[in-house]
Amino acid sequence: MKKIFVLLCAVFMSLALTCASSASESKTFLSIATGGPAGVYYPLGVGLANLLTNHLENVEVTAKTSDASAANINLIAGGEVALALVQNDVAFRAVSGERPFREPVRNLSMIAALYTEYVQFVTVRGNGVNYVSDLKGRRVSVGSMESGSIDSVGAVLSAAGIRHVDINAVFLDFASTALRIQEGELDAGIVIAGYPAPALTALGARVDINLVAFEEELLDKLSSEYPFFTRGVIPAGTYSGVDRDTPTIAVMALLVCDSDLPDELVYEITRAIFENLPELASAHPKAEMISLDTALTGASIPLHPGAVRFFAERGIEVPVF
Repeated sequence: MKKIFVLLCAVFMSLALTCASSASESKTFLSIATGGPAGVYYPLGVGLANLLTNHLENVEVTAKTSDASAANINLIAGGEVALALVQNDVAFRAVSGERPFREPVRNLSMIAALYTEYVQFVTVRGNGVNYVSDLKGRRVSVGSMESGSIDSVGAVLSAAGIRHVDINAVFLDFASTALRIQEGELDAGIVIAGYPAPALTALGARVDINLVAFEEELLDKLSSEYPFFTRGVIPAGTYSGVDRDTPTIAVMALLVCDSDLPDELVYEITRAIFENLPELASAHPKAEMISLDTALTGASIPLHPGAVRFFAERGIEVPVF
C-alpha cells in the first residue's frame, strides 16, 4: 500500500510539473526599452509594462532602463527587446539609415504616437544665454552618445549657423547634465522630453534656471526643413523661476516595436493601451496627453500591421509610407 501511495505521489508531481512547464511555455515575455530614471520614458514605460501585463492574457512585459531613442532602436534591431519608446525624428533616421545609424533598421515599426516632446535648452539665469544664437562658444551638453538628442541638437545648431566646433560639446544624459549645470561646469544643456522634465524640475529647485528661447527665424527654418519638427511652447511657470513662455521646437514620442511581432499580438497591445488610458495616466502625467485623436500625429515610419488593423477598425486613416 505504501508503494502504491508513493507511486501515486510521483505521478501527481510529474503531472503538476508538466502542467507548470506547459503554462510557462505558453506565456509570452516581452521587454520595453525606456530611458533613464530622470526622464519621462522610464516611468511611462513602467506604466505601459504593468498595463500590458495586467490586460493581456499570458503576456508579461518588463520595462528596461536605457540611453533612450537611438539606443532603444539598436536594441530592437538586435532582437534584444520587442518594444521601445523613441523620438519620431530618430525613428525616421533609423529606417532611412541616416546618422547615427550605419545602415537602415529594417525591423522597426510604429505602434502609436504618444505625446509631444520639447527641445528644452536649460541654462542658469543671468549667464547671458537667452537665445540659441547665444550658445556659440559655450560649454553645452548635447545629450548622451546613444540618445536621439545629439542629432536633434545638430540640426538645431546647423540651422542657427552654429557648428559643433563652435561650442564646447559634452555628451551627458539628463541627470548628469542637470548636475553639471548645478555645479557650474556647464553653461547649457539639452533635455528632449515632455514638460515638466523631472531632471529640470529638480534642478530648478536648487538653482535659478532659465530656458533658452528659439528665435522666430530659426523656428521657421527648422519646421520647413525637417518634417518631424513642429513648433512648440513651454508655458511660463512650468519650472520654478521661468516666468515667461519659451518658444521652442518639438518632436513626438512614439511607441515602436519589432516588425516581426505577430500581428494579433500587436493588435492586442494597441487595443489594451487605448482602452485603458486612465490606468496609464496614473504612471505619469504625460500619459494624459495620449489619445486616439493624436495617435498617428508625427508618424515618421510605417505602422505595424497589427496597429493598422486597430486604427482602421476605429475609422482612423493610417498614413502610407
